[in-house]
Amino acid sequence: MPKVLISDKLSPAAIDIFKQRGIEVDVKTGLTPADLRAIIGEYDGLAIRSATKVTREVLDAAKNLKVVGRAGIGVDNVDVKSATSRGVVVMNTPFGNAITTAEHAIALMFALARQLPEASASTKAGKWEKNRFMGVELTGKILGLIGCGNIGSIVADRAVGLKMKVLAYDPYLTEARALALGVEKAELDALFSRADFITIHTPLTDATRNIISREALAMTKKSVRIINCARGGLVDEAALYDALVSGHVAGAALDVFETEPATDNKLFSLENVVCTPHLGAATTEAQENVALQVAEQISDYLLTGAVTNAVNMPSVSAEDAPRLKPYMELCRLLGQFAGQLTQAKDGVIRRVLIEYEGQAANLNHRPLSAAALAGLLGPVMEGVNMVSAPVLARDHGIDVAETVHDRPSEYQTLIRLTITTDSQTRSVAGTLFGQGKPRLVEIKHIKVEADFARHMLYVTNKDQPGFIGKFGATLSEAGINIATFHLGRAQQGGDAICLVSIDEDLSDEVLASVRKLPLVMQATALAF
Repeated sequence: MPKVLISDKLSPAAIDIFKQRGIEVDVKTGLTPADLRAIIGEYDGLAIRSATKVTREVLDAAKNLKVVGRAGIGVDNVDVKSATSRGVVVMNTPFGNAITTAEHAIALMFALARQLPEASASTKAGKWEKNRFMGVELTGKILGLIGCGNIGSIVADRAVGLKMKVLAYDPYLTEARALALGVEKAELDALFSRADFITIHTPLTDATRNIISREALAMTKKSVRIINCARGGLVDEAALYDALVSGHVAGAALDVFETEPATDNKLFSLENVVCTPHLGAATTEAQENVALQVAEQISDYLLTGAVTNAVNMPSVSAEDAPRLKPYMELCRLLGQFAGQLTQAKDGVIRRVLIEYEGQAANLNHRPLSAAALAGLLGPVMEGVNMVSAPVLARDHGIDVAETVHDRPSEYQTLIRLTITTDSQTRSVAGTLFGQGKPRLVEIKHIKVEADFARHMLYVTNKDQPGFIGKFGATLSEAGINIATFHLGRAQQGGDAICLVSIDEDLSDEVLASVRKLPLVMQATALAF
């Protein structure tokens, strides 16, 4: 039975989901890093919010961990790179609090435009300063939107409803999507120079850190107003402070800060700054939604292999997971076959081509290709899986390509894996038979139909009389029983291959004897 740890406060409904689906769950909040390291090795899954820090040290201790689920959007409290290298899926819940966060950005924009916090404090202090608080309308103003994904697009929709003109900067925003949202796609410099209000909705990455920098602020309109409900670190706080004090920036509304909890920040001293304590997702509805989503996602992955909203591997829906499972197994076995045949003398793997024909051509290929790479790299890299394999391939300079063939195939489905090393190119192809059972159908473009077995022996030889007898006799003398025997050849008298399933592992001594046989060019023991 899978076991999950909830280390931050989640809705009780999330706990019920785990239990209802047959997953053992422990709730242990407020753990110190040392406490977490001490117990994490017991668990297959970890459900967190923002308090738990999933560091490299925690992951080193998490020997059984398969998935980390973040109830929320940001995963900057998770060392995603270390998780990926260890084969741990990292998921978030990007949709559960999107509306709540977007509404908070709009609320802060209103508060900033009409100076509501200062006016409220003044009125409660017994003052009646009508002339002091002169606001600005939102209608007709230009909103500069940095990031137009899940949350940004909702902000854009609300802003258009307020009769604002929206400029959107997002490298992934297409012209068609911009048109559908009713926004104008703009480059960052143009957005800074034209916007009356600027709101940010991007993740914090190396590319987006301090995206509103001192230089960017210098390009903005005088009296621009800045809103950040995304992540601390997106705005250079020191530069923003100076721009606010000088009057170039009329005001700022911040829900997030470079250091959190933000209990001491010089921006707090300024009257034209509205601050909230990271409340973007703080509504009853959002907290419930993200808790339920992360519980469902972790459960789906541990029970069915479905991957939803992962930040470090391809997604596989719960509906697709059962259908893809046999194809993923075929890809893994093909990769493992090719990986075991690739020897040190062949040199470094330079290129991997994965081809899909027939029914396989219509599937989600990213998880299939990840499975093939996991099988390929597994024989030479310990602990590699579908999560880590694509990254490891990239880090090792392996060029991975996919090709989908829209052409008739002699099989209902066919997947071919071609490996290019420093010295040669080798291919292997397979299909699914019966109830989704993987089967080899081609090796080095030679037709050979064989099921995968736990122990196999692969031999390439010259197609001449006498080989089969001597080969069979060698195994017989060693007490090795042959379960199945498959032959194939490129042409008469040319290169041939022999693939046998055997009942037990082959010793180095017997393998050496096979390699010494006349006509044998290569002999490799395989294990699946």
